[in-house]
Amino acid sequence: MNSNVNMTNEEYSSYVDTKAKNSPIVKNIIWAFLVGGLICTIGQLITNLFMYLGCSKDDSTMICTISLIFIGAFLTAINVYAKIGQHAGAGSIVPITGFSNSIVAPAIEFKTEGYVLGIGANMFKIAGPVLVYGTTASVIIGFIYWLITMFI
Repeated sequence: MNSNVNMTNEEYSSYVDTKAKNSPIVKNIIWAFLVGGLICTIGQLITNLFMYLGCSKDDSTMICTISLIFIGAFLTAINVYAKIGQHAGAGSIVPITGFSNSIVAPAIEFKTEGYVLGIGANMFKIAGPVLVYGTTASVIIGFIYWLITMFI
C-alpha cells in the first residue's frame, strides 16, 4: 500500500478492491432465506401448538412471541446464536429472535462492568435506535391518524 495518507478516492478504491474478498451473494441469500424461514416456521408451529391446546389466537401469538424472544436470548447466552448468524446473515437478524439477540449480546458482553454502568448502560446500544425511532414513528403516525379521524 502506498503510505501516502493523501490518496485519491480512485487509488483508495483500487486498493480496497485488491484486498477485499468477493461475497458469495447467492449462497448468502439462500442461507438467509432458509434460516429466516425456519425461524418463522418454528414460530408458526408454536402458535399452532398453543391453539391446538385450547388457547385463543391472540394468546397463542403472544405466547409465540415470548417463546421466540426467550429462544433468541437463550441461544445468545450459550453462544449459539452468533454461530447461526455467521451462516444465516440477515436471516437470523430480521425475525424477533434477532431483536432479542441484539439486546442480550451487549448485556452479556458488559456484565463485568456492573449492573448499572455495564448492563444497564450498554444493553440497548444496538436495539436502542430501533426502539426510539419505532416509538417516535408510531406516535407521529398515531397523531396523524387522530387528526384525520377528527375531520373525516
